[in-house]
Amino acid sequence: MKFSFVFILLISFWTNCLCQTLGLPFSRYYSSQEYQGGIQNYAITQNNSGLLYIANNYGLLEHDGTTWRRYAIPNGAKTRHVQIDQNGVVYVSGQGDFGYFSPDEFGHLIFKSLKAELPEMFQNLEEVWKVYISNTELFFCTFERIFIFGKDKKYKYSISSESSFESFHFINNQLYINEQGKGLKTLQNNELISVTNHDVFGDKLVTGILKENSESYLIFTRDDGIFSLDGNFNSAWDESKKWTINTALLLKNGHIAIGTQLNGLMIFDLNGKKILQFDKNNGLNNNSIVSLFEDLSGNLWLGHNNGLTMVQLGLPFRKINQYSGLNGTGYNSAFDKGTIYYGTNNGVYFQDQKNQGWSDVKLVTNSNGQVYQIKSIQDDLLVAHNDGVFVIKDRIAKKIEGPNGIWNFQLLQGSSDLILVGSYSGLHLYQKTAEGIKYLRQINGFSGSSRIVEQDEKGYIWIAHGYKGVYRLKLDEGLKNVDVEFFGAESGLYTSNLNNVWKINNRLFFTSQAGIFKFKEDENRFERDEFFTPYLDEGFLIHYMVEDQIGNIHFIGETEIGVLEKNVDGTYTKTYQVFNQVLPLLNDDLQNISIIRGNEILFGANEGFIRFNLNENKYQTTNFSTLIRAVYLTGASDSLIFHGNSTIDNTQKLHQSNKNIPIIPYGKGNIRFESTNPTLNNEKDLRFQYWLEGLENDYGEWVDKREKAYTNLREGNYTFHVRSKNLYDEISPEASFSFRILPPWYRSSIAYFLYSIIVLVGIFLGYRTIEKRYQKKAQKLKTASRRVIEEKESELKVTQEEVERLRTEKLKHEIQNKDKELATATMHLITKNGFIDHMRSNLNSIIKKSRNQEVKNELQKVIKNIEKNIAEDKDWEQFEIHFDQVHGDFMSRFKKEFNSLSPQETKLSAYLRMNLSTKEIAYLMNISIRGVEIARYRLRKKLNLERSENLQEYILKF
Repeated sequence: MKFSFVFILLISFWTNCLCQTLGLPFSRYYSSQEYQGGIQNYAITQNNSGLLYIANNYGLLEHDGTTWRRYAIPNGAKTRHVQIDQNGVVYVSGQGDFGYFSPDEFGHLIFKSLKAELPEMFQNLEEVWKVYISNTELFFCTFERIFIFGKDKKYKYSISSESSFESFHFINNQLYINEQGKGLKTLQNNELISVTNHDVFGDKLVTGILKENSESYLIFTRDDGIFSLDGNFNSAWDESKKWTINTALLLKNGHIAIGTQLNGLMIFDLNGKKILQFDKNNGLNNNSIVSLFEDLSGNLWLGHNNGLTMVQLGLPFRKINQYSGLNGTGYNSAFDKGTIYYGTNNGVYFQDQKNQGWSDVKLVTNSNGQVYQIKSIQDDLLVAHNDGVFVIKDRIAKKIEGPNGIWNFQLLQGSSDLILVGSYSGLHLYQKTAEGIKYLRQINGFSGSSRIVEQDEKGYIWIAHGYKGVYRLKLDEGLKNVDVEFFGAESGLYTSNLNNVWKINNRLFFTSQAGIFKFKEDENRFERDEFFTPYLDEGFLIHYMVEDQIGNIHFIGETEIGVLEKNVDGTYTKTYQVFNQVLPLLNDDLQNISIIRGNEILFGANEGFIRFNLNENKYQTTNFSTLIRAVYLTGASDSLIFHGNSTIDNTQKLHQSNKNIPIIPYGKGNIRFESTNPTLNNEKDLRFQYWLEGLENDYGEWVDKREKAYTNLREGNYTFHVRSKNLYDEISPEASFSFRILPPWYRSSIAYFLYSIIVLVGIFLGYRTIEKRYQKKAQKLKTASRRVIEEKESELKVTQEEVERLRTEKLKHEIQNKDKELATATMHLITKNGFIDHMRSNLNSIIKKSRNQEVKNELQKVIKNIEKNIAEDKDWEQFEIHFDQVHGDFMSRFKKEFNSLSPQETKLSAYLRMNLSTKEIAYLMNISIRGVEIARYRLRKKLNLERSENLQEYILKF
């Protein structure tokens, strides 16, 4: 091998050692407090279902995408290494022990040691550093000896070291060992065979072996750098000696990841170009990396001396933020002559492109402050700034005389030297001259904020205002004044809020809260545009839209970010799911997408910028199945009945075994399920749907809670179903869990059997009892008949007596009715007396007025007859008798209670009992109304009534 990868690295090192990639990958750090384990993580692996397993100081860590679990090995010893076989069995090695984890009856992983399988002379172990799994054997490695087991977990043989084993490596189903003083060896036919003809690695600690091809290897040492080995030739890369290399990993895309002790993570491509230097200077939490692992989704996991880091290398995004040297919120950017310029709220930053990468990010001198746009116009790089218009030359920003508060620039249509500038308060004209850019004037006729400005092919200037509407401006020939036409909600836009105007496919589109529109010139109004209908919903709200150089349309919406990738036939392919995790990171003040090059854009973010390259978008999400991680019976204290694992046909599974269906007593039908999806770094965006078959008809609504509880379930067979939807809106395969709830004892099968026996016995006893009763009745039939006849005769006699009694009562009732009628007639008679008294008064009045003595004499006779009639009290006595019959002996009881009452007062009481008015009483008593009131007052006194008591109510209640 004339030129190895190492020499390519060596040649390229001097040209790119200071260069960086454009941006840093997304990453997440997990502290020991978060995963509730020890600080050191020695090895990482993953099963086919997506669960992550980590060899940790405190035992074995398990991560299911949302939660962490920790499983201990005896005596709380450290776990040094972890591997998973094709049946899903997790093997570990650690301090003084080694073995595997197997689920118990509840699905909880229990450590099962294999140390007892060793010959007794080997059982006193120190550290078991590694465990490896081949197609046919298991290898457990210590510094003194390697123990080989069969797949049946039975001990086969061991190999001892002549001096001491220093490191172990497993590549392409082959075990390699670095033996102190002896060099690099491999295990073949139960023997250790030297890889090289000499012991070049005997005094070097090998920390990684990567196979380049069938005959050459890359050998990574801790303190002596990187070597290339092809049998007879090896060489060292001197520069790599500066690093303390702890581990190395060949990634799926062919890149090489190197984990160091002090220099963090380094990644190289196959051409020797440094892809990434990731350390504490640019965002890595801990520079010390002791293990590397690439998961099924393309994420690179770094096991530190203190914590874990997940680096999302598979995503087509890179962050350019404070760790890249850029401080502030991103607003706009531009690529000009090999340099990217970043506009932030703190000024303009720049980054130069080198042969093999990018320089450090630096601040443009004199650009401090809020930047809104950076744009190259006629070879001048202009900056729209809160403080005015700036031009950048030689990395220095120079302010151009003119107004402050500038939003944007564009060449005035039809001109090559006039620049239309939108500001906080209208439009301005600048001009490019031989001496540079100079300010001309403000355009009269429009003074509104002009942040969103576009020009159409007819020379109209369109300005969209965020909450007022859309304006169309027409410049006069002198370019000094504009005519303004306003379009609001009534013009077809449906709303005046969040209006924008964009130029796509060389024509204008207008957007608002109601969707996407176009302007109909002949009707002078807007209508919905169908261009985006196949790709975006009718009411889709666009915050920003831009077209790149090759026709792809990038957009930011209210709930969705994406790109419409242009096809050769003019249609578009929509890509949006991969952008979902970017949406919450964007600048929510003024959202922006800047085109850098074809298929490459920068999003303005809350912290700096986010780079996206469509050419690098090879990210494939891994749609893991939903998992049920735990099932509890809930109550005063929860009781675990399933912990997420099972063994089915000697294979470890993450779902329930059909042979282990829990049977739950009645009264304990309160159950809680905990679910997850192993898509990593996705816990905040997971959504779940639940369905309890046997209780519900189908799945419910999508919710963000990973727990579901049911209470007071009746007896029956149930199956719990759950499915999840990840960040990319992918619905995962469901998980299920079956269980049975027993009926209460009084509804059990035994109870129903006993009920049947009791019913049959009861029927038999009832029949016998009825039969005996019938016989007794037959014997007593004659006696009973005689008694019935006697009873009938007696009843007939009683009936006759009852008839007589009823007849007597009827007569009494008729008498009472007649008495009531008589009392009523008497009352009428007394009333008549009142009328006669009235007539007497009238006659007396006539006598006094008449002068005819004969008439007076005759009238006197009439008056004497009237007075004689009134003086007789027989009518009142008759009335009093009937009155007592009607009113329950009122008069007798009243006189007895108040024996000091005069006859007049007794009459007044009777009349009040009859609820007569004062006027009626005056007629009856032959006195005036005033006399009645005086009589009432005297009666109150004799009855000893308080002023608050009503006289008539008192008498009515008596």
